[in-house]
Amino acid sequence: MEQINWNYSDQRKVFRTVQDGITPYLSFRVLEKMPFVVNGFSTRMGGASKGKLATMNFSYSRQDDPANVLENYTRMADSLGVFRDRMVVSWQTHTTNIRLVTEADAGKGVIWERDYRDVDGLICDIPGITLVTFYADCVPLYFVDTKHQAVGLSHSGWRGTVNRMGQATLDAMREAFGTCPEDVTACIGPSICKSCYEVGEEVIESFQKSFSPNHWDVLWSKSQKPGKYQLDLWKANEIIIQEAGVLAERITVTNICTLCNHQYLFSHRKCGENRGNLAAFLGVRRNEGSRK
Repeated sequence: MEQINWNYSDQRKVFRTVQDGITPYLSFRVLEKMPFVVNGFSTRMGGASKGKLATMNFSYSRQDDPANVLENYTRMADSLGVFRDRMVVSWQTHTTNIRLVTEADAGKGVIWERDYRDVDGLICDIPGITLVTFYADCVPLYFVDTKHQAVGLSHSGWRGTVNRMGQATLDAMREAFGTCPEDVTACIGPSICKSCYEVGEEVIESFQKSFSPNHWDVLWSKSQKPGKYQLDLWKANEIIIQEAGVLAERITVTNICTLCNHQYLFSHRKCGENRGNLAAFLGVRRNEGSRK
């Protein structure tokens, strides 16, 4: 297996690169300290997909051989130490809709058809269920309620961010599990960085409506191109999560950009539709046994 040499945005030790199995993945160090949590973020490596999807694509909708996609789930489940057939997959359309995952959802999106649509966030407190969401520049948001041992995993592109997906996820966890933000550890996962994320004035106008003016200077800056700006989705989601009540010291922000590391991670800005989908994984471990 090729050694991964990440292009980090800074020197913080946010992640551990797990390469002791066939399928390498990223793991948040802060979540590894929680014995009841399993977490991961995939790379492009260690899978069965071919061509532009090589090699670790998790989406059945990107013209991949379904057998290869299923094999990718099998390999990732083995690397994480979870049950493949108890994974539950989102159906993302840039909404802020959250699904409370139940036992009946086990395997949906992996071995069973999903009977839901327009779901960009998943929450669960069932041991052994692993939540799965997709990425190729957008922001993965991981939430762990350490008091109630519940988790949330959400996809937040610029539309999800401007509509405060982090807040929506925490609200759903409060309703479902009684989650208090003060008991939550939140992580902002690998996604496109400010230097790489150029947007137009219409996007900035949306963010001006969603964020207080005292945040504007830190959230975006003018690009060298007329009418273009560099937008910081990492900082925007950090602000949202903190304003939702999560303590600043319990928020971990990524230092890995998908575009800066496109040789290891799929990036929509780099490849457009000619690429696969990465996946984020988060779950509550099962009780002692052969799987997490």
